[in-house]
Amino acid sequence: MKEYVPKRMFFTKGVGYHRNKLQSFELALRSAGVEICNLVTVSSIFPPDCTIIPKMKGVKELKLGQITYVVMARESTNEPNRLISAAIGLAQPRDKMQYGYISEHHDFGQTQKKAADFAEDLAATMLASTLGFELDPDVAWNERKKVYQVDAKNYFVSRSIAQTAEGHKDGLWTTVAAMAVFLFD
Repeated sequence: MKEYVPKRMFFTKGVGYHRNKLQSFELALRSAGVEICNLVTVSSIFPPDCTIIPKMKGVKELKLGQITYVVMARESTNEPNRLISAAIGLAQPRDKMQYGYISEHHDFGQTQKKAADFAEDLAATMLASTLGFELDPDVAWNERKKVYQVDAKNYFVSRSIAQTAEGHKDGLWTTVAAMAVFLFD
């Protein structure tokens, strides 16, 4: 049996507006550059020895109709001016041969920064628990080094991507999406 372990991944995000909810989602996928794929959502493991590549490089590799695995966060509203957000967070151990965690978060009323920070903290907390320690993101975050650090030996890097939008003023459906997109060699 063939193993399906992604070797590369990229982050993307998008927003769409339409009178139909499904079409607003389709437009968010277009905005993100992944509308040509059949997306399959998966859970939260960042594979060992997986390389993060730039969005534009990853999008260029997608094929029409390709089955594409993603960790996706999405949110929709048709309420004018209602703030919606979708975010993906990643926490990677310093040892690239270990697995990491990807989190998805979607909410109402959160700014882009708050949604991104929350998703990143969530991924960091999940990774810390598998490494056998409790993590308080407010205490462990080292702003100068831009890493979560528990002690001198235990640290990991993180990142996030978030998309926010206000509900369309005329009541059109507004959809935001953020994704970690997996690629296989």
